[in-house]
Amino acid sequence: MAAALGNPKRKLLRKLATETGIEKLREAGAPAASLADLVAVENEAIAALLPPMSVHQGVAVLAEPLEDLDAADIVAAGEGPILVLDQVTDPQNVGAILRSARALAAAGVIVQDRHSPPMAGACAKAATGAVETVPVARVVNIAQALDMLIELGVTPIGLDARASTDLRSAFAGAGRIAIVLGAEDKGLRDKVRATCTHLAAIPIASAAESLNVSVSAAIALYEARLCA
Repeated sequence: MAAALGNPKRKLLRKLATETGIEKLREAGAPAASLADLVAVENEAIAALLPPMSVHQGVAVLAEPLEDLDAADIVAAGEGPILVLDQVTDPQNVGAILRSARALAAAGVIVQDRHSPPMAGACAKAATGAVETVPVARVVNIAQALDMLIELGVTPIGLDARASTDLRSAFAGAGRIAIVLGAEDKGLRDKVRATCTHLAAIPIASAAESLNVSVSAAIALYEARLCA
């Protein structure tokens, strides 16, 4: 929440906090100016505004979504690798991926508009502030977005457990890369897989079937840093 309060690109319409919540925001480094117009309320007032069973820390804000971005915006956002999520729908996984993207200097993340969670709620909580700092583009068609990346000089590399090439070999000499990850249950869709320039696998022990998608994203980003 402190990250949202400190994000000049985020328009906040209403800000509520308990006395404890305000103190936590100060401890988290929220700008003093962002706390000036907070409305102090009791804990019950915040709970009444949220869905049942929601967990909060004494702070609630009503905010407008961040500006829409496209694939070209992500390319221009930085020089690091780009993450592309092909229908990864679990909000905690997407939040964890955003957190890794921030920690490992990814340029941004591309998701499909209709098959990804909102960058709020459980996703924002898992991201621990990264939804405010990592550029995210929502696109209609992932395969078309990959075609655009290729035109812009980015090499899309899809993670596929069946691939015969490992990450390091695929990343070596590939230049600017986009790491493409599919949903855990079905992996990359056929069209998306076919659009990737290369496919690569993360070697794992034979006793394991697969890795969590957020773990795969973190491993791939770290490997990309080693190969840069």
